[in-house]
Amino acid sequence: MPTPRDRRARLAAFAVFFVQGLTFATLLTQVAALQKKHGLSDGELSILLLVVPVIAGAGSVLAGEIAKRYGSRVVLRVAQPLAGLAVVLAGLAAGVPELVAANVLFGLCLGAVDAGMNMQAVTIERRYGRAILTGFHALWSAAAVVGAVWASAAGGMGLGLPATFAVAMIAGVAIAVLAGPALCAPEEEHVRPAEAESRTPAPAGGGFPWRPILPLCLAMAFLYVGDASISNFGSVYMDKIMHGSAAVVPLALGAYQATTFVVRAGGDLAVRRYGPAAIVRVGGALAALGFAGIVAAPNEPLAIVAFGVTGVGLSVVAPQSFSAAGRLDPAGTGVAIARVNMFNYVGFIVGAALVGGIADAANYQVAFAAPLVLAAAIILLARGFQPSRSLPAPRPSEA
Repeated sequence: MPTPRDRRARLAAFAVFFVQGLTFATLLTQVAALQKKHGLSDGELSILLLVVPVIAGAGSVLAGEIAKRYGSRVVLRVAQPLAGLAVVLAGLAAGVPELVAANVLFGLCLGAVDAGMNMQAVTIERRYGRAILTGFHALWSAAAVVGAVWASAAGGMGLGLPATFAVAMIAGVAIAVLAGPALCAPEEEHVRPAEAESRTPAPAGGGFPWRPILPLCLAMAFLYVGDASISNFGSVYMDKIMHGSAAVVPLALGAYQATTFVVRAGGDLAVRRYGPAAIVRVGGALAALGFAGIVAAPNEPLAIVAFGVTGVGLSVVAPQSFSAAGRLDPAGTGVAIARVNMFNYVGFIVGAALVGGIADAANYQVAFAAPLVLAAAIILLARGFQPSRSLPAPRPSEA
């Protein structure tokens, strides 16, 4: 049974995931407003947006190195408030150079927090001794919805970008600062060498091998190719292919986000019953089916349903990738999780370029065939998610 200390750490990690979702959505929902404020062309905006995942990949690697020595708690206590500050600076930016600088800081902190919060979640899952990681990602999704609702309300009140960003980020940073001390400390996160060796043999040469985590990295990249295609081009598809009205166009992304949250909210129960490999295999199949529906949809309602089915399938892959990476790193160094997280940004970059390029050459309906193929490939990668042993029993917690 989890101890009171484990429960406090879990609540703190929930807070971190919530703040990260809120931070991400607060900035993402105002991309069009930032473009208009700074007079950016579509090409300039694309380059500006690509800065974030590129720098985030570096932030994830840096977080892995820091966490290996000092634990992920210190990463989060520094990077998460700085991410909130970066969002506020983006709103205050008077020109493009200031906006780029804010984006660089945001990207670096985004990658560090993504890696650090999943290290915490994996540690807590290990201490609980059962699958609980998907619930953290469900809260991220819920917070993203809160961020979008706040952006809509702020727009209705006529608030400018600085005020819109500041209100959300003051609340977010306050939550992060309060939660920080309750996160798992390095001595709770890092397993003693003798204990780690009793769970899984140390890799030859002392380094962390790529081979066991490669299926997880590829699955993460393929997931985010699909996620990026929907996030970046779902509304464009509904406009140009389905010729939807202004009220209908946002429903593609809305259906995707809604099903992602619903499935993640109950995903841990399914993982405990059927195992992570089976859940990822079914997820890949459903995602492929959803993308096939997008490619073939004859009308708006079926297209919206297809986007929702895609959300059901893709929602399970990321949390199970991190959970599997944690099992492959019994010493709790965080290196495996940081590496897997890096492919989040690889997939996002590839997805934006691949789907956008195909759409330019053909159309957006044809372009969604690319993530269809990659989603189907997740089915073949699912074997890499199967644990070779059950999760260890939770260790006694330090007071």
